Amino acid sequence: MFTGIIESLGKVNRISRQGAAMKLEINSTLPTADIALGDSIAVNGVCQTVEEIQGDRLVFHVLSETMRKTNLGELRPGSEVNLESALRFGGKLGGHLLSGHVDCTAAVLEIGERKGDIAISIARPKIDFPLVPKGSVAVNGVSLTVAELSQEALLVCIIPHTWHCTNLRLLKSGSLVNLEADMIGKYVQSLSEPYLPKKSIGLDDLSRAGFI
Repeated sequence: MFTGIIESLGKVNRISRQGAAMKLEINSTLPTADIALGDSIAVNGVCQTVEEIQGDRLVFHVLSETMRKTNLGELRPGSEVNLESALRFGGKLGGHLLSGHVDCTAAVLEIGERKGDIAISIARPKIDFPLVPKGSVAVNGVSLTVAELSQEALLVCIIPHTWHCTNLRLLKSGSLVNLEADMIGKYVQSLSEPYLPKKSIGLDDLSRAGFI
């Protein structure tokens, strides 16, 4: 579990492609004395397992499925990534609960100023993605609040500290960001779905009802 409060920025040192997967080596300022092999670290919001520790370098094996569903496949040597260690029991929950299982990527539409704040407009995912105004969403692993929501986009506002201490400051129009919906929202959506009116009735519904 993670909270979306970024602890450190890491820099990609080396990438080794292994078929559709890859080995990812990151220079990290996280205290490696507190990290053991097998620990979970969120890299741009993606839960990854530490396979090797080489001084201040952490090595991860990125699965092909992860490459397909996240922006880790776009990383290059020198890329900066947001890093967060797994939440410890008794630790501070400063953001919101995250699993590190990214739901999808989406493109940045626009970055600008909104009443003195830094505002990022992101294309609204086409998948069934639970979002509510003033609710929580993780963008590249950063816990943020949905400031505005429309059919086409979601808007998040960034405080200067978050802007300077994460890789959000490197985004531009067209950049792909990892999105993870609020975990509680996903459970509520999943549990309530059977009780919501359906838009259409299919053959499977008729079969379950005993008509065919």
